[in-house]
Amino acid sequence: SPDVAVVTEPVEGDNRPRVDALVTPTPGLLVGVVTADCAPVLLADQLAGVVAAAHAGWRGAKEGVLANTVEAMVSLGAQRAQIAAAIGPTIAQASYEVDDGFRDQFLADDPASDDFFALGKPGHHQFDLPAFVAAQLRAAGVETIENTALDTYADPARFFSFRRATHRGEAAYGRQGSFIGLR
Repeated sequence: SPDVAVVTEPVEGDNRPRVDALVTPTPGLLVGVVTADCAPVLLADQLAGVVAAAHAGWRGAKEGVLANTVEAMVSLGAQRAQIAAAIGPTIAQASYEVDDGFRDQFLADDPASDDFFALGKPGHHQFDLPAFVAAQLRAAGVETIENTALDTYADPARFFSFRRATHRGEAAYGRQGSFIGLR
């Protein structure tokens, strides 16, 4: 989803916000996301004392979760030019095969999004989720972006991949956690 919540204290159980990004200005409070192939994005404006964790799958990124996360940070005093972002382990383009219909959804919104697709087998393309996420961050005004370039699908010794588990007929109950906080 494109939904973001600002949290200032720990939340548990049914009180947890049902969102794809959390932002906090509270020292000592960790915010985080769990992912399997989607991009975990950690953001920080150290000078303003604001951090965020976003879950950026293709749908959430396309619908604006990263722009909304940056906006929430700015509302707490962050400056776009001071925000640094890190894109954690996510499925890489070589591992992310999609069909023509998937690509068409992006092209309908923005023909320039064709840059995020490489030709695959007939009727298919390879989608570059990390590059799309980085572009969304840049469009939101974030200039400092680090991509770990770690492919969840291609590295089963280190990462769970929902897509890999599905392709192999394995149990699909693993995830990675990504967290950030202020001292």
